Amino acid sequence: MSKYLAPALDKGLDIMEYLSEVAIPQSQIEISQGLGKSPNEIYRMLVCLEERGYLIKSLSGKYSLSLKLYHLSHRHSPIDGLLRVAKPYMEKLSQETKQSCHMSILYHGKIMIVAQIKSPGPVSLSIEEGSLFPISKTTSGRVILAHVTDKRREQILSEDEDYIELTEKKKEDLEKRISAVKIRGYELDNSEITRGVTDIAVPIGDIDTGVFSVLAISSLTSISEKNKSGEFLIEKIQEAAKGINKSLSVLGKQ
Repeated sequence: MSKYLAPALDKGLDIMEYLSEVAIPQSQIEISQGLGKSPNEIYRMLVCLEERGYLIKSLSGKYSLSLKLYHLSHRHSPIDGLLRVAKPYMEKLSQETKQSCHMSILYHGKIMIVAQIKSPGPVSLSIEEGSLFPISKTTSGRVILAHVTDKRREQILSEDEDYIELTEKKKEDLEKRISAVKIRGYELDNSEITRGVTDIAVPIGDIDTGVFSVLAISSLTSISEKNKSGEFLIEKIQEAAKGINKSLSVLGKQ
């Protein structure tokens, strides 16, 4: 336990983190029950957070997070630093594999492409930056689901239309695939979105710090035997991920 206590600050952070986790508006009583505190104990903090613009109170008296934290975070986005570190490694990966590669993040329950390096070869796949893809049907999505908390994964999947439409058997199969990704450290599978495409994805960064993304290669049917087996691409993408993570660690200590 820290020797420097700030009870009021702790309460405010607890409230915002709780509202972020439940992702639906909550009344004062619901928040107090969720935090294990009395309604009176959090009343002043709710009023303060609302006055400062961090919370929005509806006509029904329920609180939700405003976009103020979003705007503050984007004044100095950790993703910008991640991309600066990652791009040289991505360029090297593309050169060595003759495949394009891309980086994605979790964005409102979907996978959003935030960077792409095109292949130097004559034929390759191109995935445009800013594109959104379903989280439960992509290798990158399964890598993210494998690294979030159980509670967060449950919340994401409960809002994913593709997941909701799955049979119970297919939901169980997906859970097994996600568990396997966590153990294996990468995901390799045929694309469920585009025929004739094999996707390989690995985690980048640390989910607990908020600097977390997925590095992936989406390749057409390989020409060479070493690419066809997948071992060469797995080796190279893991090598790139290791380099990026090492550079992020050094950057974080500066």
